[in-house]
Amino acid sequence: MRKKVLITGASSGFGKAMAHRFAKEGWNLIVTGRREERLNELSNELTAQFDVEVLVKVFDVQNRKEVFDALSNDDRLDDVDVLVNNAGLALGRDYFDEAHLDDWETMIDTNLKGLLYVSKAMLPYFIKNGRGHIINIGSTAGKEVYEKGNVYCATKSSVEAISQAMRIDMLRHKIKVTAIHPGAAETEFSVVRFKGDETMAKTVYEGYQPLKAEDVADTAFYCVNLPAHVCINSLVMTCTSQANSFYLLRK
Repeated sequence: MRKKVLITGASSGFGKAMAHRFAKEGWNLIVTGRREERLNELSNELTAQFDVEVLVKVFDVQNRKEVFDALSNDDRLDDVDVLVNNAGLALGRDYFDEAHLDDWETMIDTNLKGLLYVSKAMLPYFIKNGRGHIINIGSTAGKEVYEKGNVYCATKSSVEAISQAMRIDMLRHKIKVTAIHPGAAETEFSVVRFKGDETMAKTVYEGYQPLKAEDVADTAFYCVNLPAHVCINSLVMTCTSQANSFYLLRK
């Protein structure tokens, strides 16, 4: 019987790469996000290339009602093995006193509330089955706070804390929880952070080889394919040129 994974934020970046990685190995998928056209394109691509089943669910993880309407009481979710809480973003790179409240709220609503809403909606299925694995995508920004990172760093620090809490509380249900904290990775992340300024975004990755989305996808796939008695609780990954949020070797 094929395994099944639900991936949030699957229309681009890590989420899209994960969808490809899992589909390549024969997993059926539920891909979610806000951009219906992109998700449908991804679904068509995966079903044609890998002959897997792909269910598209369009909703915004920030919207509590949308999340629970989309994920509650759906027998197509009964056999989900893995949830990947990938949806997340950074907005702005500003000093605390100069930052925009709207940016802060969007990051909190997506990176924290979105993760909580989706997890809460999916847990009844896992608990009923007596198994499951939740992958939460954090960041090295959750390990060291850096200048102008303020609320983004705070949200990713909270992803680690929430993951630890989930791991403890879900222990009695035999549900695995893994937090993966990637460092610099070249995706749409910086374009979003700098609000469409592609020139500024490119400077983030100059002079070294950053992670690729596929690297993070490979890591997530590895974590969920360990033996049943093994769980990686927290994992920090960076490119070779990056030691942590502060130390980066550029040419």
